[in-house]
Amino acid sequence: MRDIVINGLGQIDDAAREFLKEIGDNRIIALYGSMGAGKTTFVTALCRVLGVEDVVNSPTFTIVNEYMTEDGELVFHFDFYRIKSLREVEDLGFEEYVYSGALCLMEWPEMIEDILPEETVKVSISEQEDGSRLIKFI
Repeated sequence: MRDIVINGLGQIDDAAREFLKEIGDNRIIALYGSMGAGKTTFVTALCRVLGVEDVVNSPTFTIVNEYMTEDGELVFHFDFYRIKSLREVEDLGFEEYVYSGALCLMEWPEMIEDILPEETVKVSISEQEDGSRLIKFI
């Protein structure tokens, strides 16, 4: 998989389309990046490209948001920033989500690294000196 550079918000939907092509049939995506790197903004673009009509926002307090694409497929958007224990994740039925076949987009996956499925595609999003964002498959 090749890296993707986003030079500005005007290019983010094209980058989201390219990203979806790169991941192919992979459904479990872990998005690493510092606060403000653009993880939620990129998830929003992915959902928009997939035809999600709901408002997409970070599920910081609810842990997971569920969206429906224009094709009737589910997308689960996780934010593990406030997780205090793996037990919390297990109690919300994490395995059911990740093995559902739906696209699972996870922010702050380092909080649950020990239970990420082996097939998880790991991606870092970072801001570059020129203000662009680099999406790198790791």
